[in-house]
Amino acid sequence: MDYKQIIEQYLPSMSGAKTYGNLIMQGIPVENIRSVINHLYNERKLPLKFITATDERKEGNGFKIIYIFGIPKENLFLAPYIQLKETEDFPSLMEAIHAAYGYERKIKTFFGLNPINHINPAKMILHENWPEGLFPLRKDFHWQSRPAEASAPYVFGKVEGEGIYEISVGPVHAGIIEPGHFRFSVAGEEIINLESKLGYVHKGSEKLFEILDMNEKVRLSERISGDTSFTHSLAFCQAVESLAEIKPSFRAKYLRVIYSELERLANHLNDIGFIMLDTGYSFGGSNGARLREMIMQINERLTGSRFLRGVNVIGGVTKDIPPQTSGDLLEELASIKKDFSEVINIVENSDTLLNRLKDTGKLGRQIALDHGAVGIAAKGSGIQIDARVDFPYAAYNEINVKIATEETNDVYARFRVRIKEVFSSVEIISEALKNMPEGELSENSAKISLKKNCYSVDIAEGWRGDIVYFVATDADGNISRVAVRDPSFVNWAVVGHAVKGNVVPDFPLINKSFNLSYSGNDL
Repeated sequence: MDYKQIIEQYLPSMSGAKTYGNLIMQGIPVENIRSVINHLYNERKLPLKFITATDERKEGNGFKIIYIFGIPKENLFLAPYIQLKETEDFPSLMEAIHAAYGYERKIKTFFGLNPINHINPAKMILHENWPEGLFPLRKDFHWQSRPAEASAPYVFGKVEGEGIYEISVGPVHAGIIEPGHFRFSVAGEEIINLESKLGYVHKGSEKLFEILDMNEKVRLSERISGDTSFTHSLAFCQAVESLAEIKPSFRAKYLRVIYSELERLANHLNDIGFIMLDTGYSFGGSNGARLREMIMQINERLTGSRFLRGVNVIGGVTKDIPPQTSGDLLEELASIKKDFSEVINIVENSDTLLNRLKDTGKLGRQIALDHGAVGIAAKGSGIQIDARVDFPYAAYNEINVKIATEETNDVYARFRVRIKEVFSSVEIISEALKNMPEGELSENSAKISLKKNCYSVDIAEGWRGDIVYFVATDADGNISRVAVRDPSFVNWAVVGHAVKGNVVPDFPLINKSFNLSYSGNDL
């Protein structure tokens, strides 16, 4: 389907659409945006991948709020947007699409644009020590500014009723994990409500993208969420490659698939082990850590980095896998697969473990859909969603990828999805190694020239779920905006639903079954 057909099918009666690679952008009058979004989301069933904003006042365009929808199988993105020139108010879309909730709050926090009729427009990520009326993603806020410290109160929601009491957990936790505050409202042992306060590791990443040089931008993308260094940098590099009209070689694309799947393997093996460890099942925990370490050592031998940093560059990759190494890797992965299979066969016969995992932390399918859940959270609730299949990138269009799903909605379902993806990743890597073509590792990116006044969207399936990058350039061809949506940003919203009705001691297990990134959310 060509661009004209896409526009006629999804945005009838509209004119003035512009195409930027695989992105179609269409200006919409503010008064019509609710009906357009309702049409795309509720009637045409397009997945909402991102809502973000840009400050284009210098160019005379005011602020833009951009609603990015994916068109699966077409590998295209449709982005209706509104412009705010004489006002800082825009209509909230909460009535049409619940998934807009967090995006609109973030726009309010960082751009100072007001979502009218939003049910809770309070700021997020920035804490109460950040002064009111100061919006760091506006262009007139200098990245080195240090605002005066404020002291506004933070008010948690209250659950009233006889026998209701609160339990505070965090923000500092036992173990080496990131900080986050969790406020439980409980009746006896049963969780009635959970409110999460995040933002403790906010580091101004989106502002930094505006001022760093290109190589440092790639390095920054690797640090959005450190355990997903490769796939974050892959999404960013692919977005920039679109703006520069650079096409990596087929060999580089195959290598990107292999490295991304190695990253997935390491993290899934780690989580499978830790889910079992949180039930006290030490056999499973120790073997998950052992198998994960084997993948991390492979990563280091192949690239010099256990976390696959410094591998992606604009135009391709920096590290090859020569034929002899390829053969050794195939043998090693076959051995790991056999080893893992033996562990899982033992695990699946442990009634003590399975009793803890089954029926715990249920996330209903409709709740997952309403919140726009992605990755493990969605797949464990029976939702078939995976950017490798829906929006194939790198060499995934030439490789057989099966979407792993489960239907029981519980911790066990998310545990089983990870197990299935481990086996799938081994098969994907094996297929890529056997069919990898010849070619250069990367295009010469020493003199990258980006298209001016242009936009790009790219998506890549991280091990938690899909990662989305929106990149814009200015009139000089410099990157003026990089907006990032880690899967954790949308999936944190469903954790509170999954814990309701469970007991507080099960929270660590339920939380680990999602294993969301604080850093990826807080940016």
